[in-house]
Amino acid sequence: MKKRTVPQLALAFALLISPAAAKDIKSVGIITGPLGNPFFISLAKGAEAGVKEINPNAEVSTSSYEFDLNRQFELIDSYVSAGKDMILMFSADPDAVTPAVKKAQKAGIVVVGMDSAANAADANVVTDNRIGGVLVCDYLAKQMGGKGDLVILNGPQATSVMARVEGCKESLAKYPAITIAADQQGDASRDQGFSIMQSLMTRLPEIDGVFAINDNMAIGAELAARQAGRSGVKIAGFDGSPDLVQALKTSKMIVGSASQDPYGLGMKAAQIGYDIMNGKPRPAQFVSQPSGLVHRENVDSYPGWRQ
Repeated sequence: MKKRTVPQLALAFALLISPAAAKDIKSVGIITGPLGNPFFISLAKGAEAGVKEINPNAEVSTSSYEFDLNRQFELIDSYVSAGKDMILMFSADPDAVTPAVKKAQKAGIVVVGMDSAANAADANVVTDNRIGGVLVCDYLAKQMGGKGDLVILNGPQATSVMARVEGCKESLAKYPAITIAADQQGDASRDQGFSIMQSLMTRLPEIDGVFAINDNMAIGAELAARQAGRSGVKIAGFDGSPDLVQALKTSKMIVGSASQDPYGLGMKAAQIGYDIMNGKPRPAQFVSQPSGLVHRENVDSYPGWRQ
């Protein structure tokens, strides 16, 4: 029998004890809400930056499902057919997307939810939207003097939106002199914020406060109230977006917004997905990111969104 030399034995031993080479990210599919919304632009940019930090040469495809569940199914199917390594997605519905998510996972694709969870995903990176709703509606209630009629400009029933409204109502329950006069659903756009607010003002003689589930709708509502001469309305949003920050500096009606970091959410989702690809221990199903509060008193020190 031919004896192995010392260098050959050392090499064989090294191969036995060395970990498997890390899997690389070659191709990633990102699914967001409407890309006319600056929140989703920042979320997608953060996810892409997270992927490129791992592999600068990775191919990244970004698409919007436009708040259409069937469109989200189609996008997931297309990413499966394209052989993506990972899908980072803002989920249309936590449970309805389960068959599509499982199909992707069966094909060996890691799926991570961003901001709005998919319950079947390998992990979800979400802002603590409920706490954000609690914070901003408590601040809004105080700005209203703890009394009056408040309306909620609701949005597409993704988990993030539902949690915001849940937190808001939880907070408002501590103010018995505040009445929720309306809770109306829209599509989260500025135009819808404007038109819903216009409609509500025609049938409600008094609106003292408005909680909008995102800053776009809050800004639309402020424009409608201003045009109608309803100068005493207190309006709060959710996201801490650049447009809302500007409105805080110029509008007396916009009082604050729950803040979050969409860019950071996207980056974190990419890193967690990469770790899962490479067999690292899975995090808790929901990786929670903190929510803060920006208002007129602290807006000058608010760091804003990363771009």
